[in-house]
Amino acid sequence: MAAPSPHADSGTPHGFSVVVVGAGPAGLTVGNILRAAGVDCLVLETETRAYVERRPRAGVIEEWAVRGLERRGLARTLLERAQTHTACEFRFAGECYRFAYTELTGRHHFIYPQQFLVTDLLREYADVRGGEIRFGVRDVRLHGLGSGRPSVSYLCPESGERRVVAADFVAGCDGARGVTRASLPAERARLARHDYGVGWLALLAEAPPSSDCVVFGMHPRGFAGHMARSPEVTRYYLQCRPGEDSADWPHERVWAELRERLGAAGAPPLEEGRLIEKRVLDMHSYVIEPMAFGRLFLAGDAAHLTAPIAAKGLNLALYDAFLLGDGLVASLTRGDDSGLSGYSDTCLTRVWDYQEFSQWLAEMYHGTASGDPYRAGAARARLRRLFDSPVAATEFAERYLGVRAHDCA
Repeated sequence: MAAPSPHADSGTPHGFSVVVVGAGPAGLTVGNILRAAGVDCLVLETETRAYVERRPRAGVIEEWAVRGLERRGLARTLLERAQTHTACEFRFAGECYRFAYTELTGRHHFIYPQQFLVTDLLREYADVRGGEIRFGVRDVRLHGLGSGRPSVSYLCPESGERRVVAADFVAGCDGARGVTRASLPAERARLARHDYGVGWLALLAEAPPSSDCVVFGMHPRGFAGHMARSPEVTRYYLQCRPGEDSADWPHERVWAELRERLGAAGAPPLEEGRLIEKRVLDMHSYVIEPMAFGRLFLAGDAAHLTAPIAAKGLNLALYDAFLLGDGLVASLTRGDDSGLSGYSDTCLTRVWDYQEFSQWLAEMYHGTASGDPYRAGAARARLRRLFDSPVAATEFAERYLGVRAHDCA
């Protein structure tokens, strides 16, 4: 629930048209859209700027999302530095199956680490467009969300004093553990959650990629994934038990499992290197409905978490941010509330489409290692269909690339 109004002695509220909570991809994209239209806004972030700019996350960006950033003047560095991928590879039963999705759709993926994108967006927002941002804030609280003039309060990191900021709208972009999601009235917010029953050991290796594309290994010992992040750094995933301790995966064990699960005839040997990140992710997803209450609008992981199975989370965050930023601009500059009134329903259509695709893909990834002959057989059938049916291959390629979202970016 939103906090009650602060005491009168907490200071006079200062006002902005929009307060954005969270300086991730969604929050900074919204902020940049607002500043480009001359709308005053404030971004609040609990971490430091240095932390935000270094935090490793996703790196696969769909082409429609990059074009959406480009149209808003936010993709110059990305287009200069990003890799483009036109195919992926499935490794199964000791064989390689290359899937050339660009040949089917004319579209491709961009590979650009999320921390690079956040750094670009932050510099554009704060240093170029003159947007207000406050880092290191604590105990953020939301007030009066159902009123015509809500406010956000926080503890100033320098003085320790509680400061109050009034706003016309609040954009909740502070992720899965943020305050904005928790501020939705319990009787209004519906939570749908799915647990995949597996964990992924997420790894960053100080090693060049061992393939020119993303590789998915489906092995009786568990799923493995290979994703380039830069010419010097590679992201790997290893299926493991939920809740496992990453300390139980020393260097030698990690590389032995990667070699086993990604091994296939004709595949080059893995380029090994120092592991610079190692953490266990329990594979689960959730969706909050609706994504708005009063003058609070949620975007990105604050509204929906998509397990990294299909690399959709960052793309959904950008989709939300485009719609929310444009809707806020239309409301505040032209009095047109149509974008905001349809925001939640429009976003949720895309969210559920991506969630369903992730669930479908998860069965193909994990079925072989499930110990269930039925699931293993169904996983093999899904993979075969991609290479036996042009119709199935085209549908998969479109969903993998998010092609159906391009007209809304």
